Amino acid sequence: MSADDKKLEPLRKRIDALDQQLLVLLNERAQCALEVGAIKHGQEGDEPPVFYRPEREAQILTRLMAQNPGPMADKDVAGLFREIISSCLNLEMPLTVAYFGPQGTYTQAAAIKQFGHFATTQPLTSIDDVFREVETQAAHYGVVPVENSTEGMVNHTLDCFLSSRLKVCAEVELPIHHAFLRKEDADGEIEEILSHAQSLAQCRGWLDRRYPGIPRTSVSSNAEAARQASQRREVAAIAGEMAADEYGLRILSARIEDQTDNKTRFLVLGQQEVAPSGCDKTSILVSVRNEPGALLRVLEPFERFDISLTRIETRPARTGDWSYVFFIDFDGHQTEDNATKALAAVRDVAFEVRVLGSYPRAVL
Repeated sequence: MSADDKKLEPLRKRIDALDQQLLVLLNERAQCALEVGAIKHGQEGDEPPVFYRPEREAQILTRLMAQNPGPMADKDVAGLFREIISSCLNLEMPLTVAYFGPQGTYTQAAAIKQFGHFATTQPLTSIDDVFREVETQAAHYGVVPVENSTEGMVNHTLDCFLSSRLKVCAEVELPIHHAFLRKEDADGEIEEILSHAQSLAQCRGWLDRRYPGIPRTSVSSNAEAARQASQRREVAAIAGEMAADEYGLRILSARIEDQTDNKTRFLVLGQQEVAPSGCDKTSILVSVRNEPGALLRVLEPFERFDISLTRIETRPARTGDWSYVFFIDFDGHQTEDNATKALAAVRDVAFEVRVLGSYPRAVL
């Protein structure tokens, strides 16, 4: 045995002992989850039991990160425990989560980040289909993109809320890192670059420097770009590294986005009201008549009751009379006293106010 092996041997034994303790503790946690599931399945009443509790998960992850002594990073602790929670939730009630696909998109990555690898994820071809799948209860939850930090709101998602009664149960923030991908055995000149229009815009500077003059074609998704690149030797794609794994592409360059802090925000759609977590956000839809000062009257109560607005977006109503709908996000839960008073005041001056949901703010 070498000197290094003699030094490593006690550490390896310690690791083996810790692994054994972890195995016992993880199974104890899983047994608790089974007992929780049995209690919930046995509940009587008209309302079905709720197994996925985003506010409870947010509280767990926030507490663990606050107590984390290191050397593990907070985001790694959160990622590890998300998978533990996912495994235990799967024992209580296996979940199906629809997402705006296809496979290999950032929306799939967001669904996995929120629900873990133990949930069944189902790609759908449109945002409308995700809403419909959850509305008909063919899927327990849905995940759709709503906002990008550089390209703005996803208006199609906002428009779907106009006709849907689904609730926002959670939000997910995902750092967006684009990669330049090509077929594994491709060589020669690149003749065309494919990606979603937003991704092409987010990498415009990098493309101008590295591949000036090469035609850029927008397609329905980054995953579709990756799929086509896997079949065409002359084509390169801009997509996430998950797409490279999914479609067997090699990464020519990583993190090619022009803005290094580029993020996309996703919403989790469901049927349930979410209880306060202690660090929440609320989304509402406000319809107003087309008249002077309408927006000012809507916003004044939030200032009066000291509520911070985080987002205001305007969309035309579908009534054909040139009236508008405002999508507003604000800090806090709808059940908090100041939020309750503000919402009541807004209802006094607006044509319609609908709470889309109160939900935990995104955890790392």
